[in-house]
Amino acid sequence: MKFENLVCPVTKTPLKYDEKRQVLISEEAKLEYPIRDGIPVLLQNEATPIKEAQEK
Repeated sequence: MKFENLVCPVTKTPLKYDEKRQVLISEEAKLEYPIRDGIPVLLQNEATPIKEAQEK
């Protein structure tokens, strides 16, 4: 897996990679972190709440 060793900066739990949507998901924090140009953006202010992201 491409991003297997990354953890959520908020909860320190492993992130789940969604290749289709190009996001990393923190199920515990209920946040999605974007991947831009192949680079994960693991900044809390760039994260989108999962419910809000699914509505887009």
